[in-house]
Amino acid sequence: MMSGGYTSIDNQKVSGSVPAVSDPGHVAVKFTDSNLETFPPSGAQGKISGGTQPPRDADDTFSKPAGGSKSDEAQEGGWFRTFTVAAYKPYFDVDTSDVVDRLKESLFPFRGTFTEKTASNPDLYGPFWICSTLIFVAASIGTFVTYVAHKLKNKEWDYDINLVTWSAGVFYGYVTVVPLALYVILKYFSAPSGLVQLFCLYGYSLFVFIPALCLSVVPLEIFRWVIAGVAGFMSATFVALNLKAHINSAGERWFLIVSGIFLLQLALAVVLKLYLFTVSV
Repeated sequence: MMSGGYTSIDNQKVSGSVPAVSDPGHVAVKFTDSNLETFPPSGAQGKISGGTQPPRDADDTFSKPAGGSKSDEAQEGGWFRTFTVAAYKPYFDVDTSDVVDRLKESLFPFRGTFTEKTASNPDLYGPFWICSTLIFVAASIGTFVTYVAHKLKNKEWDYDINLVTWSAGVFYGYVTVVPLALYVILKYFSAPSGLVQLFCLYGYSLFVFIPALCLSVVPLEIFRWVIAGVAGFMSATFVALNLKAHINSAGERWFLIVSGIFLLQLALAVVLKLYLFTVSV
């Protein structure tokens, strides 16, 4: 029984041993189908889902479209809409090509087709930047001309800040007040016109004064009067002819209205000549 110091245990029942377990044979393990074959899973939630769905416990208050109630929609209309940015967005929705075409149209006043071409899409973008450019040009050109004139006569020169404030008041005020007044007058004579259309027309009518102000650097008083007169005549003709066809429906007084518009535009040119085109040393 003993061989080399080891004891052989063959088929002996030893107290405390664990009986051998019989082999049951091959056991098949079956896995259930999973949706992990595709990524992301079709029913997944959160940021990895194909539809970018929020988690079930997420607050979707800000992700829902703002439907609003009828009362909210009513408040957004009327005068409340006037104080929103969205109310003015359509009037600044123009391309560069549109603005350039309208600027070219203002330089050919005898066509009288500006109102017809801009009837469906009047803009405030062009008038705003035309007035802003006029303020800058008037202040810079006026300052340069007075500086040169003082230096040629060896006199002391001081910068006049009133050129900026005066120019801003004249151009912004004219483009705002005159169309408003004309809007009321046309409505009174039963020939109403769109207020934005009038703002657009008067704004582009001032474009001709930009090159006129640039030419005022020529130190000849007669030449400056000619430039101011031509610019004023072109601007007045542009406004009058574009409103003539519309004002014809006002009856017999249409001629007085058109004449008043024409003379008022000429008066603007005279004021600009006396204040901006004149250099006093």
